[in-house]
Amino acid sequence: MTRGASGLMGLTEHRDLRSGETVWEPGKTAPGDPLPETVDIAIVGGGIVAATLAERFASLGRSVAVIDRREPAHGSTAASTAQVMCAMDTPLGELVSRKGEAQAAQIWRRVQDAVANFSARIDALGIACEKQQVPTLCLEGDVLDASALEQEGALRRSHGLPYAFLTAEQSAERFGISPRAGLVCDIDFEVDPAALTLGLFAKARAHHATITFPADVVALHAGDATARLDLADGRSLEARDVILATGYERPLLFLPPAFSLLSTFVIATAPGVAQPNEREAMIWEAADPYLYVRADRDGRIIAGGEDIEADSASRRDALMDVKSGAILAQLHRLFQREDIEIERRWSAAFGSSPDSLPAIGAAANLPRTWMAYGYGGNGIAFAALAAEILEGLITGKGDGDAAAFSPYRFA
Repeated sequence: MTRGASGLMGLTEHRDLRSGETVWEPGKTAPGDPLPETVDIAIVGGGIVAATLAERFASLGRSVAVIDRREPAHGSTAASTAQVMCAMDTPLGELVSRKGEAQAAQIWRRVQDAVANFSARIDALGIACEKQQVPTLCLEGDVLDASALEQEGALRRSHGLPYAFLTAEQSAERFGISPRAGLVCDIDFEVDPAALTLGLFAKARAHHATITFPADVVALHAGDATARLDLADGRSLEARDVILATGYERPLLFLPPAFSLLSTFVIATAPGVAQPNEREAMIWEAADPYLYVRADRDGRIIAGGEDIEADSASRRDALMDVKSGAILAQLHRLFQREDIEIERRWSAAFGSSPDSLPAIGAAANLPRTWMAYGYGGNGIAFAALAAEILEGLITGKGDGDAAAFSPYRFA
């Protein structure tokens, strides 16, 4: 006897995930592989989370099949901020009020460790993804003013987290911005997210993983020994375990409604616009609405924010002119420059959660089924975290922090 889950629209939502032209367009990829009959691990999804999981489990000697309706890295991954950072959208002080100081601090340390481990893994694998160390600077705003930001920094340092407080004058001198107090972390790094995703998939393929696309999974059935995935074209695959990593196309029968969707907006200048000191940090604000700014190695200034609580692509796209203009005006104020102009712009779906933490763990309503959803504003770091946690859970070693990231922690 089996238990199954399916719907008229398939296993997951179908969405227009992004519009416009991003900086990290992946281009054409190698042809997809034939669908195998049986594997140890089937991963549904083709973005950074799926790639990180595929490389991890394939390197452990597990047979892995990746299945997605798009080419790899052609969904939300290319619209990423491309900064891999330890900090989360919810300040540590706020997380303490939700979960207590011991658990909140452990969550922050675990994410920091996942970022450090992932950095080392990318280097060891030799993936060419324009990786370089870039500090993160969090500026005072209406969520945390200068005094609150200084207290937040002291709290983080008391738990071994590497954040230094900068006065407004120190931030202005180091980063060439209008004076505002900030917290700086010097161990974060940036990547080309599309190149990283494709590089991780290439490493997984080197360990005999398969990547099948376009392939739309429409139903999932789990029995005592295996799970079966049914595709829209009639093909099927048997797997010992199934990981759902479909990004912002949610599996509504599995992922709780607390994990919701927003829309976000980004602009980019032409190459060579960023001045030398403007390339030295990923800057973001402790504010609502927030602004984040970074420069790539070609000297493009990339800035985003202005999120809206709507997951409609048509509404998102209709606001692109207004939101792009608002982000540009904030850039002019931050850098005190009026010569910054937009070359590219895009909008995209974006996932959120009440505590800005991801959904990682077993599905409650179907055995042999797992979820890895990097909702909460730090997707690449959460991809690395998901690989660590699910390795522990699926291999039976366990993970002492898994409960903190359970998809059902809000029940």
